[in-house]
Parts: sequence; structure tokens; C-alpha cells
Amino acid sequence: MPTTQPFRVADLAQNRSTAFELRPDAAELSALAEELGLLGLRKLSFSGQIAGQGRRDWVLTGQLGATVVQPCVVTLEPVTTRIDTEVTRTYLAEMPEPEGEEVEMPEDDTQEQLGSVIDPGQVMVEALALALPLYPRKEGVGSGDASFAGPGITPMTDEEAKPFAGLAALRDSLKKEE
Repeated sequence: MPTTQPFRVADLAQNRSTAFELRPDAAELSALAEELGLLGLRKLSFSGQIAGQGRRDWVLTGQLGATVVQPCVVTLEPVTTRIDTEVTRTYLAEMPEPEGEEVEMPEDDTQEQLGSVIDPGQVMVEALALALPLYPRKEGVGSGDASFAGPGITPMTDEEAKPFAGLAALRDSLKKEE
């Protein structure tokens, strides 16, 4: 994880915002790329501010920018993606407690329990991981046809895997004979 200086909540000024700007160096980018399973991480920046909200809550807002290289899910060739996203986290002194046996996820997923520090570096890594494309695909590459079979065995096609398609064809041919 990039070296950051977390902000102690006790040291933050409640009546004015505190700015931050993170630009990890080459060694940190390499370590982070490895941690996230990336082929490369060319650029990464995260800048924004932490501001008081009410008497005891805090809001971190920032802009995340990154250029990532991932393997294509079909060809495994490198795919470069530019990520630019806004990030918001609301740190609540008193987080509402879920009630009941089954709890639904809250609509606002930016809320977190306020601790003794707010770490923009940790937020940057989390936001980057969430913004990564799940299935990066090289331009012009389709999903590909997957066929699995042992040596010397003809793989089953998608049409053969649909048992009712053959019955429908048989029904149609019987209707034509009538």
C-alpha cells in the first residue's frame, strides 16, 4: 500500500477543510499493481479534501485518476484502461446499528464508522480496486466460444447442449409430413 500520512481526527479543524494529494512513486505503483493483480499501473493520483460535517462527522471527497493495464479475459493480451472517478466517504461518529436477523445493505454505501484516523491512502486503494473493469477486453475481441473436451473427444456444441431444440425440430418435421 502506498505510504501515506493518515490524518488524526483530533488534529483536523472542524471549521475548515484539509486538503490532500497523493501521487505514489514507481515502487509503490509496482507494489500496488501486484497487490491488485494488475499487469501494470502507470499513473495514480488521488486529491481532495476532508471537511467537518455537523459536530462530529467528517466527509472525504476526492478525484481518483489512474491508468491500469490488465490481461484481456479472452486473449490474455494487455488491455490499458483510464480510470477517472469521484470518491466520497462519510465518516459517522455514530453509525446506525442494523436491526433484525436479516439486514439489507444500506442505500448509501459511502458511510463508514469514524475511527481515530482518516487515511486517504486506504480510500485511494479501495476506490481503485472498486473502479477496475471486471472483465477487461481488448478492442475488437468478442466473448469467444469456449469448448472443453479431453484429447481425442469432439467437444459438444451449444446447439447439442439444448435438448429441446432437437425435439422442436422433430415436431416441426412431423407437422410438415401431415
